[in-house]
Order: sequence, then C-alpha cells, then structure tokens
Amino acid sequence: MASPLEQFQIEPLIKLPKIAGIDVSYTNSALWMTIAIGLATLFLVLGMRQRALVPGRWQSMAEISYEFVSTMLSEQVGSAGRPYFPFIFTLFMFILFGNLLGMVPYSFTFTSHIIVTFGLAFTVFLGVTIIAFAKHGVHFLSFFVPKGVPVVMLFLMVPIEILSYLTRPVSLSIRLFANMMAGHTMLKVFAGFIIGLGIWGGWAPLALNVVLTGFEILVCFLQAYVFAVLTCIYLNDAIHLHH
Repeated sequence: MASPLEQFQIEPLIKLPKIAGIDVSYTNSALWMTIAIGLATLFLVLGMRQRALVPGRWQSMAEISYEFVSTMLSEQVGSAGRPYFPFIFTLFMFILFGNLLGMVPYSFTFTSHIIVTFGLAFTVFLGVTIIAFAKHGVHFLSFFVPKGVPVVMLFLMVPIEILSYLTRPVSLSIRLFANMMAGHTMLKVFAGFIIGLGIWGGWAPLALNVVLTGFEILVCFLQAYVFAVLTCIYLNDAIHLHH
C-alpha cells in the first residue's frame, strides 16, 4: 500500500535545463497552480459575463466572493486598504482554489508544501514592510516600541517585538501548510483502513472518511480566509501602525 505521504511528492512533468544550479522544470505542483489560476479566472469571467440585474447562480457566487473579501478588507483596514483589494482578492482566490482542487481524487495539493506557502507568506511580509516604510519612513520603527513600557524594559521588549515581526511569514506559512498536509494525510490513512478491512469491516472508516472529507472542505475555506485576514491585519499594522 502506498505511503500517505506519497501524494505530496513533486514530480517533474517537463524537464528544463537548470538556471544557476536551480531546477526550473515544470512540475505537477506548477501544473495544479496553473489549473487553479485558470479555474479561478474562468469562474470570475463567466460569472460576471452577463452582469444581470437579477444574478444567476454563477454570478451570485462571484459577487459573494467579491463582497466577502471586500468586507473583510474594509473591517480590518478601513478605506485606506481599498487600493490593495486586487492583491488580497487574488491571494484569497488562489489559495481557496488550490485547497479545493486538492480534494479532487488524483490531484495535487500545492498548498500542502511549505515552499509554496512560505513563498506566499514572504511576499505578503515583504510587501507590507515596503508599504510601511513608504508610508511612514523611519517612523515605522516606532511600531517595535510598545507604548507605556518603562524605558528599562525596552531593552528586552524591542528585540522581542522585532523577532515577533520577523517570524510572521513563518507562522503564516506553517499554519496553511500544516493544516492542509495533516488533513490530506489523515484522509489517506483512513482510506487505507477501508481497503485493508475489506467489504465487511471497511464501512466504519468509510463513514468516518466521508465526515472527514466534509470537514476538510470546510478547512479549505477556513484556511484561505485565515491567510487572507491575517494579511489584512498585517496590512493594517503597516498603514496605521497599530500595535
């Protein structure tokens, strides 16, 4: 029986010559990223194609997605976050479709790889840091000085605040990667029990796997939301210097 971790193995589909010692081959992970982008684009384009006054199902889902992210951004950042809506919306849809595609049998969950989630998280971290310095200049460094703390304690608190800030991309990436990997591994393990126990004993793990599948679909939405809302919170810190 195949290992539960075999589903996360990256395989090259189109071998390309290395660039500066880096393998840039087109892999199964890259393929499913492409599919996620294509399906998300198709979903939004087809959903808003008619722009009917009374929306149909596809248009309603597209509008709900737009309104959901717009409300989240508005609640977390306010009107100052409006220029960053395209990025937050793209990030949310990319992660959501990546998570959901991973639930399709024989697909590949690229959000279960730390290199992918860290790449997204580091992009967010770098972006909000640049925005913070562009908006506030050197005054942004005051973000690492907690208000109301005695001067003597600042020698301890400032390094802690800086370290906490620098670990943001790590915590953000691990949260998404760990949840997706753990969920898919658990589904694979229980699927193995179904096969191993046969037709008479496999009904119990089968029933449990159906419940876990529904729960995992919920986790797909939840993790996309958590990643997007934390990005909004970090953006709010960069714009307003809230501590």
